[in-house]
Amino acid sequence: MPTKRITFPGHDFNGNGGETLAARLDMPPGAHLATAIFAHCFTCGKDIPAARRIAARLAGAGIAVLRFDFTGLGHSEGEFSNTSFTSNVDDLAAAARYLQGENMPPSLLIGHSLGGAAVLKAATEIEGIKAVATLGAPFDPGHVIHNFADSLPEIAQRGEAEVSLGGRPFTIGKTFVQDVSEAKLNQSVSNMKAALLVMHAPQDNIVSIDNAAQIFTTAKHPKSFVTLDDADHLITRAEDAEYAADVITTWATKYLKLKHPAPPIGAPEGIVRTCEADTKGFLQDIHAGPVHHVLADEPLAYGGTNKGMSPYGFLSAGLGACTSMTIRMYARRKGWPLDHVSVDVKHDKVHAQDADTGGAGSKVDVWNRRITLTGNLSQDQRQKLLEIADKCPVHRTLERSSDVITELAP
Repeated sequence: MPTKRITFPGHDFNGNGGETLAARLDMPPGAHLATAIFAHCFTCGKDIPAARRIAARLAGAGIAVLRFDFTGLGHSEGEFSNTSFTSNVDDLAAAARYLQGENMPPSLLIGHSLGGAAVLKAATEIEGIKAVATLGAPFDPGHVIHNFADSLPEIAQRGEAEVSLGGRPFTIGKTFVQDVSEAKLNQSVSNMKAALLVMHAPQDNIVSIDNAAQIFTTAKHPKSFVTLDDADHLITRAEDAEYAADVITTWATKYLKLKHPAPPIGAPEGIVRTCEADTKGFLQDIHAGPVHHVLADEPLAYGGTNKGMSPYGFLSAGLGACTSMTIRMYARRKGWPLDHVSVDVKHDKVHAQDADTGGAGSKVDVWNRRITLTGNLSQDQRQKLLEIADKCPVHRTLERSSDVITELAP
C-alpha cells in the first residue's frame, strides 16, 4: 500500500503553536472511500505491528489511515513529561483538523489500549465520526498509573520521576498523573452517536476484560463486541493483528456507508485487485469489486503461510462455481427436480503425451471435475445436466487459449 510520511501541528497547550507530530498516511491503492485515524497504546508508537497491519488492511478496502506518534513519542516533537491524557485527545483533534484541511475528513477512529480510551473521548469532539473501534482499551484512563505505581510517591514529592516502561525510560510528571486520574469516559461513551466496536482479549493481563464490559454496557446501540481470544495486550502475534484488522474492516464498511466508484468500462464486475499482505512470504489481499475480500497464499511446503487458497485453487474454485451455476440455471429453466449440486475439482499437471495432446516432455493442466446431483432426476436428465456442465463459461475459457495483456502502471 502507498504510505506517505507527513507531519502536522499537534495540540497547542501554551499558546505558541503545537509541536510537530510525525505521522504515516496509508493510502488505498485504488479509490479513496473514507479516512480513519489510528491512536496507539500508552508509550507505544505509530509503527507497532498491530497498527501497521490494521492500517494496511483498511487501506486495501479503500479506507486511508492516518497513524501518528503522540506528542513526545516516536518521531514527534515535544516532551513526553509535558503531555497528558487530555493532550492525547487534543492531538487526535489536531489530526482530524489536518485531514479535514486535506479534504479527507475522518469518519472512523481506532484506538489501542490508552489510545482506545482517547478515541472514545475524542469521538464526541470530532465532527463526522461515524464509527469507533477499540482494542484492549481501559474504561478508566487512570488505569495506566499501575505501570509506574511504585514511583507515585516520588512524583508527588518532586513533581516528576523517571520510570521504565517497556524497557525504555520515560519522565512522568505530576500533571499527567492528575489528569489521567481525573479523566472519566462515562459521559463521552454514553453520549457517543457513532457505532462502536469493542475488541478485547479475555486473558489480557494489562487491561482486564472487565473494562470492555464497562465500555460496552455504557455505550448505546449500535455496538458490538468481538473477542481477541488469547491475544496479548499489544497484539504482537501477526495472526491476531490480521484477525483484528479483518474484523474492523468488515465491521466498519457497514457504518461508513462507503460510496464505491462505478466499475470501469469493459469490466462490469469491477477490477480484481491483488496486493501483497506479507512481503516476506506470499500472502495476498484480493479485493473483487467494492465488497468482496479473500486471501491468497501458498502452502507451507512452498514457502507460504497457508492462510488462503493458492492461485490454482482459485482457478479450481472458479470452474466449480461456474459449473454448479450453469447446471442450476438449466435445471431451473426446465423445471427439473434438482435439489442440490456440488462440484469437486482437482487440479494436476500431467505430461502432454499422457493427456493425448502430443508434445512429449511438456506438461498440460488437467482439471478433474466430479459432480454430485441430488434430487429425483431421471437418468436422461442426469446425463443432460452432465453435458450442460461442459458448456459453463469458465470451462470453455479453460479449454481454449486466452490472451493475457500486461502493462506496467505509471
